[in-house]
Order: sequence, then C-alpha cells, then structure tokens
Amino acid sequence: MKWYLKPPSARIILAITTLALGSCQSRYITPPTQAINASLNSFAAEGDANFSYNGRYLVYTSDRAAKRSVYLYDLQQRRLVSLPGLNQPGSMQSQADLSADGRYIVYCSEQLGKTDIYLYDRSNATSDNLTKNFIGEVRYPSISGNGRFISFEGNRSGQWDIEIYDRGTGIDLSAPQNSSVTPTTP
Repeated sequence: MKWYLKPPSARIILAITTLALGSCQSRYITPPTQAINASLNSFAAEGDANFSYNGRYLVYTSDRAAKRSVYLYDLQQRRLVSLPGLNQPGSMQSQADLSADGRYIVYCSEQLGKTDIYLYDRSNATSDNLTKNFIGEVRYPSISGNGRFISFEGNRSGQWDIEIYDRGTGIDLSAPQNSSVTPTTP
C-alpha cells in the first residue's frame, strides 16, 4: 500500500496567500498604473528614483513616449510636476537626482551627441551643461542638498573616478523646507 500526502485545496492556498500578502501591503502608497501617463507609473519601464530631503518629491526616469525621460512626482499633490525644457526631443535623459527642496535636478543627457551632466533649475526652467568641456565619459550624477555641489563618475584618467563640480558661492542655494537646517559654505 502506498502512502502519499493529499495536496492542499485551492481554497486553503488562497486563504494563506491572502493573509500573507494582505499584511505586508498595508504600507504601500503607490498609485495605480495609468495608461494616460499622468501618474507615477505607466505601462513603460520606470527606474532610477531619488527622493527630495523631506520626501515630498520623487525624481525618476521612464521610457514612456518611446524614449527615456526625467519625471518629477509630487507625493503631497499625488501628481506629476511639469518640467518644461528638461526633456529634449531626439535625446535621452536619465540618472536624475534632486536637491533637498526639489528646486535643482541633475541628470545625464545625450543632447550634444555624447553623454553630459546637466543641471535643471525649476525656478526658471533652464538647463545648464556642466560637463560640456569634460574630456571623457560621465555617469551617475548626484547633487548636494543645498544644490552647490554635483558629484558624478568620470573616466578622463582612463578609469572611473569620482568628480566633484562646485557651482560656487554666488548661487541661490536649496534648503530643506520646514527644517531648522541652515545651508553653510565649506
């Protein structure tokens, strides 16, 4: 006589799965995917996400509209924020990061035929190419909370090194909102 275990019924498996998943999903605040590209997620690939200091803004890249572009999502308003002039036609924008209050966004773009690091200022909707004269490739930019310093990887010496770009002391600094932190210059 052969002994075997009877497989569990589908109802038992469903009940266990529902209990297990129900308890771990209670903290997710992700809005549902939308086909109209007006929300955080679309039916295209999204990635490279970074939060502002207080968690209000989330900058990320997405492949919607058949090209890689930078998007900014406002978690308080639960909507995308317009970034006029940042995403240029015929080029790819990626690897974005933002300052503490979300005013400044650094990102990679191939607008001039090679990848460069750009700084976008949301207060006047302008982008500046920070590495136009940099000899070598660049990638993975990061901006300091106050918006003064930008770091990135560059390979001008033949290997990938960390580069630091100082925007100087005569710039408008970002600061975390609702914070007692005061920006200082080193």
